[in-house]
Amino acid sequence: MFVQTTKRVFRSGLQSFFRNGFVSFSSVIIMIITLFILLSTILLGGFLNYSLDSVKSKVDVNVYFVTTAAENNILALKKSLESLPEVSSVEYVSRDDAIVSFREKHAGDQLTLQALDELGTNPLGASLNIKAKDPSQYAGIAKFLEGNNNNLLSSQDGTKIIDKVNYAQNKVVIDRLTSIVNSANMIGLWFAIIFIIISVVITFNTIRLTIFMSKDEISVMKLVGASNIYVKGPFVVSGLLCGFIASFFIIILFGVFTYWISKYHGSYFVGFDLFHYYMQNFFKIFGIICGSGLIFGSLASYLAVQKYLKD
Repeated sequence: MFVQTTKRVFRSGLQSFFRNGFVSFSSVIIMIITLFILLSTILLGGFLNYSLDSVKSKVDVNVYFVTTAAENNILALKKSLESLPEVSSVEYVSRDDAIVSFREKHAGDQLTLQALDELGTNPLGASLNIKAKDPSQYAGIAKFLEGNNNNLLSSQDGTKIIDKVNYAQNKVVIDRLTSIVNSANMIGLWFAIIFIIISVVITFNTIRLTIFMSKDEISVMKLVGASNIYVKGPFVVSGLLCGFIASFFIIILFGVFTYWISKYHGSYFVGFDLFHYYMQNFFKIFGIICGSGLIFGSLASYLAVQKYLKD
């Protein structure tokens, strides 16, 4: 009995969808606009996260060592830093690498290079370039370095091996970046919530208008003793079909759109490959969009028809 009723509901829903062709088409168009807003918000969030990660990757803390610092002590500190949960990466720059980099940077400054040659020795010390997982964590890393400097002494003359940590110079930039990241995440969250609410309201009102046109049919079904499930079922099926068609269309549309944008206008996204991001997260996006379309369509239909069952 249940299987037979289910078949009738689905058949009735499909017939209703195609019989009311123009109204169904209008519902699909509104659903497409709804999912367009939702998917645009997802891609905008991806671009925002990429931009923030790019900015964060350019901020670091540098530890400069005295020229007499023993390499094994520096590498021991590097290992300790890498074990911290706040640290993303630590790059070791030896004294030899530092002087080579300095010469390359001042290749056109003959006066500086001549003065360096006259010294006869390498005046630069080794350094560590530290990147944190989050800009707000640099303060803790700086405190760790300050505490360890008292324990790490040069094996040659017993002095502290850390010459300078540039956290204080970068603190203003780091604090500002932390504030920007937190604000951007909060704004992105609120935009997503607002767009989703707008999308649900638009979808609900459109489908409610569609069901309003069938209120006489609903009244007749109630008079002949049809159950609430049998009355609601066809409208829910129509809503599911609207959601599925709109989801499929949006997935294809954005696939073509992101490919075109990345190929011909990728420079506007400063290194962010929109099509690559779309394909890399395709199954996640497909699940969100398809699931949202089916939920929006079926739930809006269910709630809209409920009003006429209470009349």
